[in-house]
Amino acid sequence: MAIRPITSVSDISARGQKQRKAGLLLVLFSFTAALSVAQNPLIRDQYTADPSARVFGDSVYLYPSHDILATKDRGRMGWFCMEDYHVFSSANLTDWIDHGVIITQNKVPWVKPDSYSMWAPDCIERNGKFYFYFPSPADSAQYGRGFRIGVAIADKPTGPFIPQPEPIKDVRGIDPNVFIDKDGQAYLYWSAGNIYGAKLKANMVELDGEVKTLGELPIKGLKEGPFLFERNGIYYLTYPHVENKIERLEYATGSNPLGPFKFAGVIMNESPTGCWTNHHSIVQFQKQWYLFYHHNDYSPAFDKARSVRADSLFFTPDGTIQTVKPTLRGVGVTKASTTIQMDRYSRLSDDGASIEFIDSLDRFGGWQTVLTKKQAWVQYNTVDFGKGAYASVEMNVKAPTGGSLQVRIGSINGPILAEINIPPGAEWKLVKSSKLKRASGLQNLFLISQTAETIAVDWIRWQK
Repeated sequence: MAIRPITSVSDISARGQKQRKAGLLLVLFSFTAALSVAQNPLIRDQYTADPSARVFGDSVYLYPSHDILATKDRGRMGWFCMEDYHVFSSANLTDWIDHGVIITQNKVPWVKPDSYSMWAPDCIERNGKFYFYFPSPADSAQYGRGFRIGVAIADKPTGPFIPQPEPIKDVRGIDPNVFIDKDGQAYLYWSAGNIYGAKLKANMVELDGEVKTLGELPIKGLKEGPFLFERNGIYYLTYPHVENKIERLEYATGSNPLGPFKFAGVIMNESPTGCWTNHHSIVQFQKQWYLFYHHNDYSPAFDKARSVRADSLFFTPDGTIQTVKPTLRGVGVTKASTTIQMDRYSRLSDDGASIEFIDSLDRFGGWQTVLTKKQAWVQYNTVDFGKGAYASVEMNVKAPTGGSLQVRIGSINGPILAEINIPPGAEWKLVKSSKLKRASGLQNLFLISQTAETIAVDWIRWQK
């Protein structure tokens, strides 16, 4: 039998809720570390791209590049614009802490200070030191034109990082990636038309031998962004490649860190919405493999402002990488007591359900789920209800002519947790119900419209 809840309503704008939440985060994580809650994109208050994910200790550390919007006085209009790097960390792939800026272009001795081209980086640990590799155009008077690759060193994965006074000798290009094999030998990979690799000395800042062109990869089309890892004795060289018109993620395999490599397949197909670039990393964390990559979620009309995502990655028994389908739900478990952004859905009904920006002029304000037909629905997977001791459920919603929603778990026809009546109004309203059925453990969550009127949902959460 359907439960008809008693609701109380107060007017709270979506933007006001987000500002209050941001203020609390500043208190909790200080002025230098802010928190983002997972769902794709992972970082929800700034543009990020080219993610290098690394597991250090019991956490994942994320070293992306940082897209900003160019102006007449900063960078090149209509092009990539990057002046610094942040580092983020998470112990659960759900809550991400921003540890702030670790390197900026005008504080590296050899970098051209007005280049705004601090492109895709990487970081690795060796003997208790953390080595951060980054590309940038150098001061041409001393180093010649073009990109060079530098190193900054720290005692902790979050820094402070001290840049070396010179870039790595005999390396010209972008997209550095570092791999340390089981025998302790370190390798540096980078791109400049082709993909290159070379051994590194134990000091991690000098090449140890000749540079090798990894020429067994597809001949036609741009190849860049190498990322190498090893699994079960197979070396996987992964990279973006323009097979058609825009980049897709591919991989080749070999029995040696410097090849030869044989093309093996596609990790992720071209963006269906036309984001020209993709750049990635692949790591294993708590027995699961993950693909970190980017897309232009917050900037659909301008693909030089991108955002980092993550999705699970799987292998077949013979070591083949299964093609990853990008999702909005992403990875990690969402607690029922946090604000669950239903717009980062696992599935939508085929008819009457869509996703829109809450404010097209403030896209970091996030999205809304819009249901326009009776029985239109949105599904959000892997919500942790714990032991289920909740007193109420609340939603930030808007329904110009009023409406009603069912909250179910398990499936479209699963148990009803609550029914929410939404009074009419053109503004966002916080609607709360204290008449609930109990749910516990991990559950898939469904919101289902019970009316033909338009209903917009910002978020939902349970309160103890």
